[in-house]
Order: sequence, then C-alpha cells, then structure tokens
Amino acid sequence: MDVEFGKFYNTYYMQVYSFILTQVKNRDLAEETTQKTFFRAMQTSASFRGDSSEFTWLCSIAKNLLADEYRVQKRSARIASEALPQSDPEDALVDADSILRIHQVLHELEEPYKEVFQLRVFGELSFKKIGLVFKKTENWARVTYHRARLKIQERMDEK
Repeated sequence: MDVEFGKFYNTYYMQVYSFILTQVKNRDLAEETTQKTFFRAMQTSASFRGDSSEFTWLCSIAKNLLADEYRVQKRSARIASEALPQSDPEDALVDADSILRIHQVLHELEEPYKEVFQLRVFGELSFKKIGLVFKKTENWARVTYHRARLKIQERMDEK
C-alpha cells in the first residue's frame, strides 16, 4: 500500500467499525476486532495485491478474525459444558455405562477408523495433523473420522 498507515487508518476506521458492529451487535467486541483488523492489515500489507478495494480487503480480514473468535468461543463453551459436574447420580451411571459401551465398540472397530477416532477424540489432534500421521490429506482424515463416528453409532444402536 502506498498510503501512509495513519491516513489509511483514519480513512477506513469508521467504515470497518460499522461493518463489524453490524455483524456482532456488541460495541466492545466491534472496537477490539476493528483494532485487530488494522493491526493484521499493517502486518500483512505487503501481501495486499490490489485485486479488491482496500475496504473490501479490511472487511475480509475482519470476517476472518470474527470467525476465529467464534471458533474460540464455541470451543470454550464446549469445554466448559464438559467440565460441569453431573447433577444427577443416575445420569452419571447412565453416562458411565454409555462410555463403557463406546469403548467396547471402539475396541472392536477396524483400522484406520479406530486410530483416527482415538487421535481426534483422545489425542485432540487436528484433522491436518491426523492426515500427516497417516501420510494422507486433511480431507481424508475428516472423512475417515466421520465414517468412524457413523460406524460407532450404528454398532451402539445394535447393542
């Protein structure tokens, strides 16, 4: 970009902030994301090819940052809900029984479904890393994991 960054910031700040605010409906999050957007733009300005307008480029950065934030919040909410203690002892017994059945089904599951499922669930590896372990693609890991889940579910329904 050939524009001085301060001028660039002043030119687009309100437009980007308004765009983000319409997306999130939260002023604090909109301000924070706007700041992160300009910081990311400053870091990656050399990669801006000019295929789109600067405003479009900034909005693209903002959308990616919001998607990242959403994923973090979703993961945090999932972890928090898993960490909550069981309120009903009967539910805990049913869950323990279900867990045992899942492990039994998993023990009988054929490869590579078994290992992919274990790496994803227990090893908490990303699909990309699982693909690397098997010298396959990330998409292969996703499909294999999905198929493993389906096989486990089918066998759980049979029992």
